[in-house]
Formats: sequence, C-alpha cells, structure tokens
Amino acid sequence: MVELERIRLMLENLGLAQAALTLDSHLDYAARTEITYLEFINRLLEDEADFRRKRSEETRLKLSHLPHKKTLDDFDFSFQPSIDERQIRELATLSFVHRQENVILLGPPGVGKSHIAISLAVEAIRQGLSVYFVNMEKLLDDLRRANKEGRLHNRWKVYQRPGLLVIDEIGYSQLDRVSGNLFFQLVCSRYEKGSMILTSNKGFGEWGDLLGDVPLATAILDRLLHHAHVVNIRGQSYRMKSRIKAGMNIVPQHFSGDMTNGVVNS
Repeated sequence: MVELERIRLMLENLGLAQAALTLDSHLDYAARTEITYLEFINRLLEDEADFRRKRSEETRLKLSHLPHKKTLDDFDFSFQPSIDERQIRELATLSFVHRQENVILLGPPGVGKSHIAISLAVEAIRQGLSVYFVNMEKLLDDLRRANKEGRLHNRWKVYQRPGLLVIDEIGYSQLDRVSGNLFFQLVCSRYEKGSMILTSNKGFGEWGDLLGDVPLATAILDRLLHHAHVVNIRGQSYRMKSRIKAGMNIVPQHFSGDMTNGVVNS
C-alpha cells in the first residue's frame, strides 16, 4: 500500500491527476483481465488524455460566450427545404476554417441562421478550435466604448485571436460612421487570417443603407465575400413551425426571395 500511495503521489506531482484518481480501478481491471503491462499503461494514459480533452473543450465552450449549445442533429432540415443539407454538413467539417474562409447566413428572422452558426461553432470547439461568439450590437458597443476610453488596441485582441469568430444578428440597427469604420477595421484585421461566421437579416444590396455609406459597405463585402460560403435561407420561421403547420403564414412578402443579389457561393 505504501508503494501504491507513492505512485499515486508521483502521478499527482507530474500533473496526471485523473490517472492518480483512477489508478485503483485500472489496477483492479488489470488483475481481473490479466492484461499486459503496456496495455495497462495505455489504458491509464488514455483515461488521462480523455479527461484533459473534455476539460479543454468545456473551457473553450465557456470562453466562447455561446448563448446556448446547439448541434446540427437538433436542426430540422426538412422544415427548411431551401437549405442544402449537404452544404451545411460539409461546412461542419470545418475545412473552411483551416482555409481562413467565411460563412455568411442570410435570411429573415427565425429561419435558423443562429442555430446553424452556433452548431458550426460547437463543432469547431469539439475539434479543438478557439471560438468567440458575439452579436453585432454588443460587438459595436464594446468597440465604441474601448475606442472612446483609449483601450481599442487591447480589445482588438478579443476578436482577432479566436480561430473562428461568430457575429450574429447583423442588420437589426443602422450603423453610424464610427461603428461602420470599426466594423470595417475588424473585417480587415481578420481578412485571410481568421474565419468568421456572420448572420444577417439584410440582403447584400441593403448593406449600403445599413452602414450609411455605400463605398464602405462595398469595401467590407469585397473582403467578406472574397473567400466565402453564402447560405441564403428562404422560408418560414423555425420558431413558429408549430403554428405554420396549423396553416398560419407569418413571413413578410419581401423576405421570400434571394438575398444575395447575384452573389454566388464560393
């Protein structure tokens, strides 16, 4: 028993806390099954590695500021036939992140843009990537405050550092000149350096009005769309699908068409 406690203490001192915690159960299993020494060590270290992966994932999930945890398995693709499920599943491989490409989800409120964005973010976290989620209004409030207080250089790091930045709900309020320029700087700072997922209820043709500056909107879209996958969702509100199935149509007419204005998925 003295030797067992000494081994447990050494494992703890080496930072292998999970291995130290489960040592007894692994020894018991080894005695019952007569596995080899190598198999015993492999099982013990695999247990430690799995624990660390889960702890790392939980930490990255917490730091991501995702409002909730959703997956593509929870999404009802049959309710939104305008969505190409194969395209979304391909995006879930996260190859676009490794190529520093963007994903832009367009559509009226409630069609599942945020659900898909969060699902892709969750998958990125599972695959060991760093993620940060923020809605547009909070992002701009943060940047404007930091700019006013002379802390903008430090705040940029929050949005430049993650492997995947998710900006949700673009288009619900018009941007002033300062906000538009800050958004432009952010897009420029991540251009061909880090991937973004953006959701918007505004078609690209409306971004000039949204930003109050057509040349600025053009410059932003030029960078966002250079390496981008555009998903244009046309359909009824996902949140209201029970009412829709009962025969209620709640989508305004101007949301029924293509919001990309001729932009083709890359």
